[in-house]
Amino acid sequence: MDEFASLQQIAVSARRNLSRGVWDYLMGGAESETTLNRNRMAFDTLGIAPRILRDVATVDPSTSFLGHKIRIPVMMAPIGSMQLIGEGGAKTVAEAAGEFGTISFLSSVTEPTREIVGPATDAPKVFQLYVRGDDDWISSEVKAAEDAGFSIFCLTVDTAVYSRRERDIIKRWSPSSRRVPQDPSREWQAALSWDNVKRFKERHDIPLILKGIASAEDALIAVEHGVEVVYVSNHGGRQLDHGRGTAETLPEIVEAVADKAQVLVDGGIMRGTDVIKALALGADAVCIGKLQGLALAAGGKAALVRMLELLEGEIMTSMALTGLHNFGEIGPEFVEQAESVVDPNVYSQYTHIDLPPLEYHR
Repeated sequence: MDEFASLQQIAVSARRNLSRGVWDYLMGGAESETTLNRNRMAFDTLGIAPRILRDVATVDPSTSFLGHKIRIPVMMAPIGSMQLIGEGGAKTVAEAAGEFGTISFLSSVTEPTREIVGPATDAPKVFQLYVRGDDDWISSEVKAAEDAGFSIFCLTVDTAVYSRRERDIIKRWSPSSRRVPQDPSREWQAALSWDNVKRFKERHDIPLILKGIASAEDALIAVEHGVEVVYVSNHGGRQLDHGRGTAETLPEIVEAVADKAQVLVDGGIMRGTDVIKALALGADAVCIGKLQGLALAAGGKAALVRMLELLEGEIMTSMALTGLHNFGEIGPEFVEQAESVVDPNVYSQYTHIDLPPLEYHR
């Protein structure tokens, strides 16, 4: 993977390799894509406030998540229909995460299945579930995930119904997980409530992540229910349009959680400086979706590992230039509101290499 000296080159390679349908599925959002762009705007309008003369000859970007030490505070977010993006799909992602030294999520609507992905690596893994049954059904899913080697469980809670993703609708394109007649069992996801969370915590000892928290009010309810991890997310701008950017909502959620749970965040994270900003705002770690998909499409496992190495390099450079030895020192004093110098969009951090036109794709 010596051909990739920057994250931008990975994006270019992925764009050349993916069909128009898969590219738009990976990179697009709901309806007007306002939430998608606000995710980037929330990061682009934050400036880093560095400190100097702090002897940063050595910096350590590692952190701990639910007792697991990870090499950088970056994990692989769950993505549906990963098999469309690159060879091996979710199994390749899990293997790359394990080889590098971080945690991967497996979506319940991707391939291969947990029975294949689980044994592929001994690294800690999270199983993410879309609910298709009652509490007993959820319990059976928990057991199956644990039997497959997953030590952390995640419920996605911002997908009561599938959104209108107009890039896909206009082309009459849909991902693998949607290429079936409407399944009435999907109604269980819409009916999900805090009562289900309560019963989950009563029945299971496995740590629980709630993915899709977008307000301080819901974060507070989550910790009152004993949830171990609050995952701040708007589904990458792919569900509710005209929502706020995750970096905008993050500080109020961190305040509500008040160290009673760990906090993850995703949404438009494409650079090491984005990771610095997210942790300064109070996140314990970030998850990457689009960047993960780009690397899988660019070159499979080797490109995924290379992407994480490049991201690690950016993080360590930014830490040293910000005056940070480790992430135990970071806080809100390291970021300030600043005017954006780019138009907020999903590509706004990749300014030096033009992406190939989509009309040239198969």
